[in-house]
Amino acid sequence: MIALDNIDKAFGRRLAVSNLSLQVPRGEIYGLLGHNGAGKSTAIGMMLGQVWPSRGTVRVGGFDVTTQRTRALQKVGAIFETPVFYDYLSGWRNLEILSHYTGPVSDTRLKEVVEWVGLTGREQSKVRTYSHGMRTRLALAQALLPAPELLILDEPSDGLDPEGIHEMRHTILRLHRELGLTILLSSHLLNEVEQLCTRICVLHQGEKVFEGSLAEATQTRHYVRLKTGDFPAAVRLLEENRLITGSRDGKYVILAEGADTDQIVKALVAAGHPVFEIAREERTLESFYLNLMQSQSTKTPPPLLRAN
Repeated sequence: MIALDNIDKAFGRRLAVSNLSLQVPRGEIYGLLGHNGAGKSTAIGMMLGQVWPSRGTVRVGGFDVTTQRTRALQKVGAIFETPVFYDYLSGWRNLEILSHYTGPVSDTRLKEVVEWVGLTGREQSKVRTYSHGMRTRLALAQALLPAPELLILDEPSDGLDPEGIHEMRHTILRLHRELGLTILLSSHLLNEVEQLCTRICVLHQGEKVFEGSLAEATQTRHYVRLKTGDFPAAVRLLEENRLITGSRDGKYVILAEGADTDQIVKALVAAGHPVFEIAREERTLESFYLNLMQSQSTKTPPPLLRAN
């Protein structure tokens, strides 16, 4: 659905995005992660044809955004940067006016998107009376007007209270499930990304430092926390039985391929080692992300534009 191939974007001599390639498969909820200034908004701007790449190709729906922008964005809806509305008009009237940017839509379609985002009953109220969460839902309604196949959401939960974040999460999941949308989501809320996304890409100083499935990001190399009477002796026994391949920090063992925790317990108890605790280590997206950023902290500053 989205393909970026060897993209550079320079502002002056500074590369905001450097040699970026990524693929967003159709039907995925894809997370774009990174600190402020990592290049996320620049990358999204190029996907939406609002920023031209200095080098490389951006394709959406199989069409080159630079040379075939209308066709590329025909089935794309987006919340990008801060949505702007006419505060003195109703939410409904705002949608009527904004729909003319992508083509007029029927009252039936307007009613449908209002229901989808949960604004039924407040669509005739002036936007100046809307809470931040309601404005966000109105922005989402605008993004849904052209009946998109791809939805690009830049920080959709930014500034929402916990209830609003919860509602936005379930709305995104429902849109994906019931409308079959491909969704690209940029967010600082790693817990939300973990609950929503199937694949992620992490940017650091304009460069891609990870792209893969959420499962790949959070896999733990079979680490198991083990509490026993004599940890070093237990490790020696388990290595001799080829149930583990090593240990870490005096409390973790690394399972050998095909081994499981029940075999660990059985071997230790049979040898007279008490087992007080055994549990697989779980790694969250947050811990993965923080470790990845820490490993990138010694990198050189963002690259300058390459000389011709």
